[in-house]
Amino acid sequence: MRILYGVQGTGNGHITRARVMATELARRGVQVDFLFSGRAPQGYFDMAVFGDFQTRPGLTFVARQGRISLVSTLLQSRPARLIRDIQTLPVKDYDLVVNDFEPVTAWAARRAGVPSVGVSHQAAFLKAIPKEGESLGASLLMRHFAPTDIQLGVHWHHFGQSLLPPIIEHRRQHGPVRSDKIIVYLPFESPTAIAALLAPFPHVEFYCYHPEVSPEDRGHLHFRAPSRQGFHRDLADAAGVISNGGFELSSEALCLGKKLLLKPLQGQFEQGSNVLTLRQLGLATSMHRLSTSTLDAWLTLPPAKPVSYPPVAPRLVDWLLAGDWHSREALCRSLWQEVSFPDYCRLPG
Repeated sequence: MRILYGVQGTGNGHITRARVMATELARRGVQVDFLFSGRAPQGYFDMAVFGDFQTRPGLTFVARQGRISLVSTLLQSRPARLIRDIQTLPVKDYDLVVNDFEPVTAWAARRAGVPSVGVSHQAAFLKAIPKEGESLGASLLMRHFAPTDIQLGVHWHHFGQSLLPPIIEHRRQHGPVRSDKIIVYLPFESPTAIAALLAPFPHVEFYCYHPEVSPEDRGHLHFRAPSRQGFHRDLADAAGVISNGGFELSSEALCLGKKLLLKPLQGQFEQGSNVLTLRQLGLATSMHRLSTSTLDAWLTLPPAKPVSYPPVAPRLVDWLLAGDWHSREALCRSLWQEVSFPDYCRLPG
């Protein structure tokens, strides 16, 4: 089987999920070509696992000061190029398109009649799960941005739906956790605003990863440029994570037993819904602005306990290679039977 794997490149979460899948597909000897869109080619890093991958401009949303900017998003869009890329992509060379919310490969597969399977967090929003601020526009976006024949959503709980647990790289906790160490990843906020939020807490060592900074230590504030290895090294012994409402980083933090303080990107339905879900499950604290009082209260909370999710990628690859893509209930059910939540988690039903 020859697979074309399309990945939305605007957020590192999509790439992280694809990295886990790429490793498993390579282990099986499956022939896979990867295509990423939504980010300038020079903006990708730590991509060796994807081999000779392709990029396209695609479509992306632009954020300004922690909020989606519709004007900047429209100005940056290139609809003529998008249409041309869809029409010229040689998708008929493949037996299957696997898609993680990437529009070029999804629409090219639909146009050419090539089977396509969507595996993404966004696909979960096509089901009856907790949602906040869902508008007609948001609903249409989730359905039509990257449409596929089969949709497999991933989420932190199944909510009685045919969903997969998070697809993450399972890491073991090595060494003791430092109660005074916190990871900060707020790429849509300015470094100045982040520093102002964290400055009043000199007893805590904050490691702040941000695309607009160079490595610099300012007392208890440690600024770091994006680095996958560096980030995971710091995450390993941190007590907690402060981030936006993205799916993949929260998933990794939950598996490692890190407490979460989340500020959703304003104007993005998905992140607002993610934060709502984690709050309902009792797995995160939220703030809708950079609040020192919220941070102060969160720092005093007791340590979190891990959520135990099984390795999803090996079973998902088995399912993809078997070819019976319309039968997904047994796959989902078997994986959720292996999930274990902390005793303080508030499970629905």
